[in-house]
Amino acid sequence: MANLKRPTMDTAHLMRRAEDLVNAASNRYRITVQVANRAQRRRYEEFDNYEDPKMKPVIRAIIEMSDELTQPEIIGE
Repeated sequence: MANLKRPTMDTAHLMRRAEDLVNAASNRYRITVQVANRAQRRRYEEFDNYEDPKMKPVIRAIIEMSDELTQPEIIGE
């Protein structure tokens, strides 16, 4: 069986993005739930498309939501 590895991501950069999300939110619990819900939706979307995910859904959700935070022209949920 081939040894498949996910692309590595700068952990410090990811932590900074997550921290920015938490700091911008009025409620830490609510933003955590929003990230989890988005990650779960992404997971099912990837499952339906039968694509091999290149990154974990929770990491993708953090990146997407932090992009929406820093780039208001992106339409968020």
